[in-house]
Amino acid sequence: MNKIVRLYSRPRCHLCDTAREILEDLQQQWLFQIEEINIDLDDELVERYGIMIPVIELDGEEIQYGRVDKKFMSEAFSRRNVEFIG
Repeated sequence: MNKIVRLYSRPRCHLCDTAREILEDLQQQWLFQIEEINIDLDDELVERYGIMIPVIELDGEEIQYGRVDKKFMSEAFSRRNVEFIG
């Protein structure tokens, strides 16, 4: 099953750009879709994630925020049964 990874971000955020690049790179090995959400469009999300972004969520659980680490994300995908495609 194709999982959805949510990336909470905002424009002009270099950490968010890096997180997006890492997720796009990981799509070469793992089967998932990226759903990017601009927190600036929702006051509640700004209050919740304002200083934490980027935030990556899988299956409703925040799995990493701030500086995103590719190795950590790959291990998280393995633990959460994201389909490995090589």
